[in-house]
Amino acid sequence: MATTPSPSDAPIVGRHRVAVVGGGSAGISVAARLRRAGVTDITLIEPSDTHWYQPLWTLVGGGQAPLRTTRRPEGSVIPDGVRWIRRRALAVDPEARTVTLSGGDELTYEYLVMAPGLQLDWDGVPGLAETVGHDRVSSNYAPEYAPRTWELIKGMRSGTAVFTHPATPLKCGGAPQKIAYLAADHWRKQKVLDDIRIILVMPDPAMFKVPAWSQVLEKVAARYGIEVRLRSEMTAVDGDGRTVTVTDRANGTKETIGYDLLHAVPPQSAPDWVKASPLADPANPQGFIAADKHTLQHPHYDNVFALGDVANLPTSKTGAAVRKQAPVVVGNLLDVMNSRSPSHRYDGYTSCPLVTARDRMLLAEFDYDLHPTPTFPLLGPFKERRTMWLFKRYGLPPVYWHGMLTGRL
Repeated sequence: MATTPSPSDAPIVGRHRVAVVGGGSAGISVAARLRRAGVTDITLIEPSDTHWYQPLWTLVGGGQAPLRTTRRPEGSVIPDGVRWIRRRALAVDPEARTVTLSGGDELTYEYLVMAPGLQLDWDGVPGLAETVGHDRVSSNYAPEYAPRTWELIKGMRSGTAVFTHPATPLKCGGAPQKIAYLAADHWRKQKVLDDIRIILVMPDPAMFKVPAWSQVLEKVAARYGIEVRLRSEMTAVDGDGRTVTVTDRANGTKETIGYDLLHAVPPQSAPDWVKASPLADPANPQGFIAADKHTLQHPHYDNVFALGDVANLPTSKTGAAVRKQAPVVVGNLLDVMNSRSPSHRYDGYTSCPLVTARDRMLLAEFDYDLHPTPTFPLLGPFKERRTMWLFKRYGLPPVYWHGMLTGRL
């Protein structure tokens, strides 16, 4: 990437042809592809000065990767020729075609791509915001806590470890259980697994939404002696008492469980300002943005597209999904810019690398209809493989940094 204008150099006043809200994987991928297609006058709105490769945080929490390898300066990934406005978006008015920014300025756009990601609602579970990062509570869903997860796992020799999964949609739906398997395998190798009770709290009626992979994961959990609580969720944390409340979603019964280690995944939703915007899907309680599931165009505003975690799409929120969504958004945006109907379609493809041991992984790939869509069908997608673990740890990061973010893949 070439040098981009500093935030102070990026003009805000005047009309911007394409505004992209969000400088994560979705926003950067779209901006890069637009530039490769010859589009000029692209403005990226992103307040952070750090870009994170979040899929590796599970391995950070499992002691298999250093946190420093998951971050780069935001300016280093912004495509050449794209204006970077380092402000927070606070509101959007799709009728007036404006985005309100921190500091009070308004940006006017012709076309808008919404990719601000989602927010972690630590306050969504009573007691969680006060306890996470302290004592025996951690979470791989934030970079400041992921290294602590490994410290807790490494130091545990006996007791009860609880791993939770929220009932809301979340980024990387497999991550809450992957860290349980990494921890269990470490304890097995340390010969202390028999002294540790592991409880995995899951909100759904099955381990995974695709039955074939769910059956494999049931065997993985049984291999480690993990107690899986299906149709259940964490509803309160008492840090002083070191207890977590688990509620059965079917009948509402509550159980208080003492823990010596708690890996807590918070509820997740669209950013508050997105929830309050006209772009939010009124039928979605988390406030995710309405979008046609195939064209990714907003149903009421033809010049607005959404992708990534913030889009209300019936598929898992993963970086692999973004990789397939970005070319669809760009293709359809170019269609609209040239007075054509959107002609590109997204089939719901997503991928979940399910790490099941410290050297093995399943690669679950599927579409909207939950049909398996393996990239490597000859390898057999329902078998745990070391090659897949190596692919996740060493293959996917350079693909992300040098392929996806540059608009090449």
